[in-house]
Amino acid sequence: QVQLVESGGGLVQAGGSLRLSCAASGSIFSINAMGWYRQFPGKQRELVAIITRGGDTTYAESVKARFTISRDNAKNTVYLQMNSLKPEDTAVYYCWLLARTVYTYWGQGTQVTVTS
Repeated sequence: QVQLVESGGGLVQAGGSLRLSCAASGSIFSINAMGWYRQFPGKQRELVAIITRGGDTTYAESVKARFTISRDNAKNTVYLQMNSLKPEDTAVYYCWLLARTVYTYWGQGTQVTVTS
């Protein structure tokens, strides 16, 4: 079993920054990619950013140039640096991991609240 433990969420004013971290542990084999999704109240979860083991990244258009995803393969940890935060970034952020191309795992979620 794989566990994803997130940290770094919280309350911040618009224009501020937060850094999310997610550490994977357990029976981890062949991690293909890690990343972050977010969910607004009453909405489906949506992609924020993902990064492959090789370092290729994908971002949602709404966060490009403001958020940066990175990872430490040796620590099985992924980070999301969020700058210039906006109230519309307020959501629950979930860590995501893809292993062996077919197995997906989710963290428990961390709340990010941006006040105007």
